[in-house]
Amino acid sequence: MSSKLELKIPPLVVLGLNGVFMWLVADYVPEWTWIIPEGTVIAIALGVAGTALILAGAIAFRAAKTTVNPLQPSNATAVVTKGVYAISRNPMYLGFLLILLSWAVYLSNAISFAGLFAFVWYMNRYQIFPEERALLAKFGEEYAIYKRNVRRWL
Repeated sequence: MSSKLELKIPPLVVLGLNGVFMWLVADYVPEWTWIIPEGTVIAIALGVAGTALILAGAIAFRAAKTTVNPLQPSNATAVVTKGVYAISRNPMYLGFLLILLSWAVYLSNAISFAGLFAFVWYMNRYQIFPEERALLAKFGEEYAIYKRNVRRWL
């Protein structure tokens, strides 16, 4: 299941490309845009929640003294299971998804929401699955138990 895209594009770049795609779609097909009551407030709340998840995940990695570099999971020195990692194996990616959801709500374009599905698909296939293989190879049963007990996204 190897691919040239696995662990190659930083998740932050994937986030940015998805955001640009969503904006272009909203601009190109404005007829699919609608008013979301209190959309700006909802978008801000989602963006803040996403940012908080990303920061909490990064802080947990730093506290465990392991790498936050998503392109080199084999450099990890610990399986982080505390804090936000007790409820999601990928809270930083979940935070990115919430930021994209925030952007989709702000754009208020039905087709722009497709960017959310594209992001989840890409991240699962080219980032998360390869990360999980590397962590399972490195940490064995410790990571396997963690995988069984904590969901990938939520």
